[in-house]
Amino acid sequence: MTWWRRLVGGSSGRDPRHTDFLAEALDLESRGDYANALTSYRLALRERPDDLGVLQNIAIAFSKTGQPEEAIRTYRRALQLEPESPGAHYGLAFLLLKRGDTHHAAMHLESFLQYSTEQDPTSARFRAHAERTLADVQGAVEHSDGQYQDPSAPDSDGSAHSDEG
Repeated sequence: MTWWRRLVGGSSGRDPRHTDFLAEALDLESRGDYANALTSYRLALRERPDDLGVLQNIAIAFSKTGQPEEAIRTYRRALQLEPESPGAHYGLAFLLLKRGDTHHAAMHLESFLQYSTEQDPTSARFRAHAERTLADVQGAVEHSDGQYQDPSAPDSDGSAHSDEG
């Protein structure tokens, strides 16, 4: 009579395991499957709509799948939830640079440097990259039409700071 219990709201006798969409997404992303990771991240976001880490990982996956405008929107949403999020400022800055928006990119690089900690050894590399890029952007604005291109930046999609938050 399992079907009867399910019909009237009882248990089916099955193990009611809950899918951990975030763990699934992280696993897919670690294997380079960003498109399917995006789906799992979206499902995780349904369960935790204000989770800054999930939003930042979604933005990174959008970047990796060639959807920079969606990534920008997602980073901005993360910043609405947590205006001092170093990871969101970092990722957004480099996407804006790719778009040619040096003014706003510089503002986000400055925010990243303000809100990230110098004592954190993992952020030291990213701080150095942000400082160099900010100096380059400020120099480029002074000496050119304001357009900045940094094709050599390994972390230009924001993926380096997905764990900030």
